Amino acid sequence: MVFLDFEQPLESLFEQLETLKGLDKEGDIDVSDKAKELESKIRKKRKELYTDLSRWQKVQVSRHPARPYTTYYIETMFKKFTELHGDRKFGDDKAIVGGLANLDGQTVMVIGHQKGANTKLRQYRNFGMANPEGYRKALRLMKMAEKFGFPVISLIDTPGAYPGIEAEERGQAEAIAINLFEMAQLEVPILCYIIGEGASGGALGIGLGDRVFMLEYTWYTVISPESCSSILWRTWDYKEQAAEALQPTSDDMLGFGLIDGIVKEPVGGAHADPEKMAKTLKKHIKGQLEELLPLSSEELVQTRIKKYEKMGNFKSKK
Repeated sequence: MVFLDFEQPLESLFEQLETLKGLDKEGDIDVSDKAKELESKIRKKRKELYTDLSRWQKVQVSRHPARPYTTYYIETMFKKFTELHGDRKFGDDKAIVGGLANLDGQTVMVIGHQKGANTKLRQYRNFGMANPEGYRKALRLMKMAEKFGFPVISLIDTPGAYPGIEAEERGQAEAIAINLFEMAQLEVPILCYIIGEGASGGALGIGLGDRVFMLEYTWYTVISPESCSSILWRTWDYKEQAAEALQPTSDDMLGFGLIDGIVKEPVGGAHADPEKMAKTLKKHIKGQLEELLPLSSEELVQTRIKKYEKMGNFKSKK
């Protein structure tokens, strides 16, 4: 089990609990009462630690290695998922997964970033950093969904679009820009959820929708705190100050009017109870689709465009 810096008080309690469970397996001592007491202490301490997290601590939670990723949500929330591959131009980007799935009787197109659960898989998935072909694959699937009238569910979790020279050579910026242009006009409902990190154009490339939501302990901004710190101070040492200045958390984004709501996470974050998080997210998605599916394509597009027109503050001189 991995503990973040601010979660260290939990480590000794979990060690004690594991020791008790070991004794219980041996069968010599009844430790059930003591185990329940420790579990109660863990819940209480976890709730205390998560009561008032700083912005940097929330960034850390969004990156927890045990945090559920896109494929977990797909496997848990949907049935009959059929993954679709390739952009039909260059190749198949493993950093973005997508395909048709069944959500309690409703066919949907689900698309999302995938980071990988271990070192080997993270390399395979390029740490969730998509190349242009990933965004072109996503667009191909969205246009397919539009053709057949299926709503699109987008799960966002990326440290950014891949910044390598080969990605630029293949048109990274253009791929993201075209996705924004096409998603603004897509004639089916689009629901976007930031389930972990939402960095820069890498997140925006599949992040323009009728409704955009963030899980409680996620972040969404143009640059990571570490990268911001390295630009301003030439070191990562000021990442906490950068996080405070960027104001990237779900509460910040809701206050700025850039998202439509926050999906609460279990006490201790999504990694503390992935199954409960998946149930909560599924219920939220179904509720939003009930509101959006009755709308006509024209209503969806016009409402979506007006939504984004309202964002930001501008002053003009006559």
